[in-house]
Amino acid sequence: MAKVIAKEENHFKDSWMIRPCEIYLDEYKECKHLRSRFHQYFIHGHKIDCSSWQKDFHYCKIWEENQSKEAYEALITSENEHRMNRLKGHIGNKVWERRNKPPEDWNSPLPEWMEEKFKDSYLEKMKNKEIQEKIESLKYEGQM
Repeated sequence: MAKVIAKEENHFKDSWMIRPCEIYLDEYKECKHLRSRFHQYFIHGHKIDCSSWQKDFHYCKIWEENQSKEAYEALITSENEHRMNRLKGHIGNKVWERRNKPPEDWNSPLPEWMEEKFKDSYLEKMKNKEIQEKIESLKYEGQM
């Protein structure tokens, strides 16, 4: 009979969110780059504070060296902040109504006029070419 071994409680359950340290360094360098500074000024009207990427790199190094709980918590908090900043426009969008499931007729056939219009499209030609190649390869395999 097989023994069931209880899993240890994982104190670092969100460690998958922590990126490799080189990425934090690259983000910091990119943020400080002259081209990025120009873009920041053009989009936001001012330079963005890049110190969070530098702190993330510092904490990442500590995390890599000794799995420090303080470094872990700082990185996870920072990653959540970066994620929320990235999704701010999506979450704040009140123009579109969000769906919980696809429309009932999402897979219905296209209208006849649309099928006629796309009959000579590049996509249709590529699909026909792939079908012909498959038929030829099946014929070739059948002869051997």
